[in-house]
Amino acid sequence: SGNYYNQGETRKKELEQSCFLLGIPASDVTVVDHRDLPDNPAVEWDTELLAAFVLKHIEANNINLVVTFDAGGVSGHANHISLYTALRYKYCCFEIFILFLCLGCRVLVLESVNLFRKYISVLDVPISCLLPRDALFILTEEETEQARRAMRCHRSQLLWFRNIYMLFSRYMVINSLRLL
Repeated sequence: SGNYYNQGETRKKELEQSCFLLGIPASDVTVVDHRDLPDNPAVEWDTELLAAFVLKHIEANNINLVVTFDAGGVSGHANHISLYTALRYKYCCFEIFILFLCLGCRVLVLESVNLFRKYISVLDVPISCLLPRDALFILTEEETEQARRAMRCHRSQLLWFRNIYMLFSRYMVINSLRLL
């Protein structure tokens, strides 16, 4: 629930505001508040528990595409990496992503890049175009500004380095993904 700094309720409201700006209704936003899945950048979540949550959510909502982090979690955040690990989890003798495929659900993982590429913004376009990937999204100026407005909704998290991130990060403009 985003309660790392005891701001869970604030962060839930910020998430709903951000999603609204992106055209996602509050009814489509699910916040998992489970004591064994704490918001903490240093805590790895329980793989089996998280895999069960994700699988249940996919089945209940007839989801056909999941976009998540790769093994690097983009920023090394343990919670982000845990999501990737859960999607790779062997569940009942099958890897969970095989179960997703059986449900008609594909999984895309966001590519983690090195620090140099992460902060060269649009200058990473030629590199991203040359490297192998399954999907590449390059936002227009209007879409990038919409993403910045959505990020600004998360006031409780807008520390100095996140403002730098919004200005220079390639992830505000370019996202390369691989199929799991």
